Amino acid sequence: MLTAAAFVTNLGSHGALIAAAFAVLEAGGDGGDVGLVAAARTLPLVLFLLIGGAVADRLPRHRVMVAANALNCLSQAAFAVLVLSGEAELWQMMLLTALGGTGQAFFSPAAEGMLLSSVEGEQASRAFAVFRMAMQGAAVGGAALGGAMVAAIGPGWVLAADAAAFAVAGSMRAFLDVGHIPQRARGGGMLADLREGWREFAGRPWLWGIVVQFSIANAVVGAADAVYGPLVARDHLGGAGPWGLALGFFGAGTVAGALLMTRWKPRRLLLAGTLCVFPLALPSAALAVPAPISVLCAVMFLTGVTLEVFGVSWMTALHQEIPEDKLSRVAAYDWFGSVALVPPATALAGPAETAFGRTSALWGCAALVVVVTAAVLCVPDVRNLRRRTKHVSASERVGSADAESAVGGLG
Repeated sequence: MLTAAAFVTNLGSHGALIAAAFAVLEAGGDGGDVGLVAAARTLPLVLFLLIGGAVADRLPRHRVMVAANALNCLSQAAFAVLVLSGEAELWQMMLLTALGGTGQAFFSPAAEGMLLSSVEGEQASRAFAVFRMAMQGAAVGGAALGGAMVAAIGPGWVLAADAAAFAVAGSMRAFLDVGHIPQRARGGGMLADLREGWREFAGRPWLWGIVVQFSIANAVVGAADAVYGPLVARDHLGGAGPWGLALGFFGAGTVAGALLMTRWKPRRLLLAGTLCVFPLALPSAALAVPAPISVLCAVMFLTGVTLEVFGVSWMTALHQEIPEDKLSRVAAYDWFGSVALVPPATALAGPAETAFGRTSALWGCAALVVVVTAAVLCVPDVRNLRRRTKHVSASERVGSADAESAVGGLG
């Protein structure tokens, strides 16, 4: 049920991202206005993520997910009505997009905690791989379908379809069977819960080390993809079509990587996953050359495959090591690290190109990915954390922030 609902949501959301951009342009906006609407979604997402994680660990997670889906449904429906009426103004689009970002801030930690608590035993990593395969497939299909629908019937109807997708997914999540999840004891208040989540996060070097790594890696790769990639495609590769093809190959690679992880269970979870992050530097390097479109597509496919190896390994490590009652708070810190530096990095991409040149900026992006990935391999727990061969209950898990022993003993 979780996987089916996530597929429906992702299918609609990835089409809506394209529709929102074209809605701004059709309303008379320019590229700067598109950026403002995108920033309006990201800002509340960053601001409310940690609170969303604490709420999801205090309340039934599926109810938090349903409430967030309801907010997203209403905001997207209002956005669609404005666009279809031809009366959408920039401030209205920014406000409604910000409401969507707020819903996402509460939904994402709850959804990750719900997923991680829903499977047990040796098949957990395979279940995560199947879930991620559905998610990535929906992302690829949603972007392609959304682009075609925007061209055929206009962005307003695509936004309406996304609102309907949220309604369907929220209804499915309302019927989730959560009887297997143990009752969580109430904490001492929101601030106490946030402090407890911070102790859980900060007490595990492998956890905060990889989150810091991806804070930087996601920022520079996001800037390269959002700013430099389209410019290189325009100047050297033949325009938007080849760039869209390259992004499609990346999406296909993520599906293939998830399929691979249904069969492969690396013993050293984080070592295998982190080694597979190094190829994330290759797309920026290929754009810096710039490589022919055939080479870029091959590089993007390989990057998608290896990133899914990391993604499944990372989820398995969180499922194995984090107590069930703290999963959403830890997931919130993970999400916060993933998105916090993306807006400033994207904003600085243009000035960096002016100061250093596009080629140097792209080589800098590739170098930063390599440096931070090599640095996180210096953390002993990243190299040594091993997959458990039998399930360990939450009460038996060791190495929490409240324990005196080092996390390195977990292997």
